[in-house]
Amino acid sequence: MTTRFLRSLPSRWRAATDRRVLGILLLSALLGLTASHGLADDHWRDLHDAVRSGRLVALPEILDWLEARYEGQVLEVELERDDGRTTYEVEMLGPQGQVVEFEFDAESGELIGMEGVNIDGMRRKEEAQ
Repeated sequence: MTTRFLRSLPSRWRAATDRRVLGILLLSALLGLTASHGLADDHWRDLHDAVRSGRLVALPEILDWLEARYEGQVLEVELERDDGRTTYEVEMLGPQGQVVEFEFDAESGELIGMEGVNIDGMRRKEEAQ
């Protein structure tokens, strides 16, 4: 559903200037916040507080970092909590049709993993050297 949602947005909404709105919509959808209104409010408030207080890096910062270093379009973003660690997983479509997933520590913003084919083909020229 999230991928379909992202692809339905106009390209200007995927641009850096509108990432805050996209980030809010994505995180709401990804956390399943529509299932239970009371629970949704609590989860949303907790996430918002974590970003505002600096415990989590805001999604637009992650997307800006990626855009500065890699060419491609974001297909999907997931916020996951696993074994006490919160991560962003960002799936991108590269210029040669490659799909690459980038994993970031949501607390530090550090890139902790990448997987996919021809990742180097997505690096921006100033990053490729």
